[in-house]
Amino acid sequence: MTAGDIGIRGRQRRPSYSPEAQRRLVIVTFLFVPLVSLILLNIYPVLQLIWISLSDFNGINWMRARFIGVRNYSDLLTRDSTLMLPIVNSLYYLFGSLVQIVLATWFAVILDMKLPGSRIFRTILFLPFVLNTVAAALVFRHFLQLDGTLNELLQNVFGVGFKIPWLDAKQNYTNFSLAAASVWRYLGFNLVVTFGALQAIPQDQYDAARLEGANDWQSFWRITFPSIRNVLFLQLALSVVGSLEVFEIPQLITNGAGKTSTFAIQMVQTGFQFHRAGTAAAMAVFMLLIVLVLYLVTQALQRYFDRPIAGASDG
Repeated sequence: MTAGDIGIRGRQRRPSYSPEAQRRLVIVTFLFVPLVSLILLNIYPVLQLIWISLSDFNGINWMRARFIGVRNYSDLLTRDSTLMLPIVNSLYYLFGSLVQIVLATWFAVILDMKLPGSRIFRTILFLPFVLNTVAAALVFRHFLQLDGTLNELLQNVFGVGFKIPWLDAKQNYTNFSLAAASVWRYLGFNLVVTFGALQAIPQDQYDAARLEGANDWQSFWRITFPSIRNVLFLQLALSVVGSLEVFEIPQLITNGAGKTSTFAIQMVQTGFQFHRAGTAAAMAVFMLLIVLVLYLVTQALQRYFDRPIAGASDG
């Protein structure tokens, strides 16, 4: 038997796959790593979170954790209802997020006009988003503290001795100060996203509208807004989620004290400071459900505005 015969038999014994089988093998091979990552990094942590919320786990010893059912959830709505109160502070950040979207859209439309210095102005607005969160918080804390820059500017207008405790944790208006810091921090992100969406609008639509006699305001509502509406709804969904998950800004500026505490801060303190991991996990599940419901609401609103208008295709 020659070496050629052995090579021919080896090639004949090699299994052959049909094109359909090869296609499925390629699909399974490429999906294996993403599916494993999805299970290990997303699905498993959520299932473990739900299990912890049904136990009295103290965050330290797994062996002492006992299954207690929905007691943590019932306690949050009754005995520990005060733990849910900081979720109201999310409304301040949600309001700030809406203002942030409006300002970002306004600046993006102005910058899209390609006025002189627009690139420098866009860079200045985007710079706070690039800054480290700790650095941004320190800048705003120095700006808002009792002897800070803002009060010094106000003293030049209203006289010496005029001071407002912008960061007084005992006052509700402090949350407006923190929400303003959040707007300053993330305005650049919304600006860049909206500006990118504006770049995708064909210029000939504006030229045709101008020939028809439309002014800038009419062009915005008839051309610009419908073209970037989906991007704005995406920003709205992210803002809703972000307003419930606010942690860094109040924690770094006021240490989450008093009336500036947020739901995320309260959840972390419950789990790590008071060693009530089960209750903290139940709070996280509550947050997850609220975020899911609000996300579905924003998607429903988007589908409502995207629906075809009856009679639009007629004459």
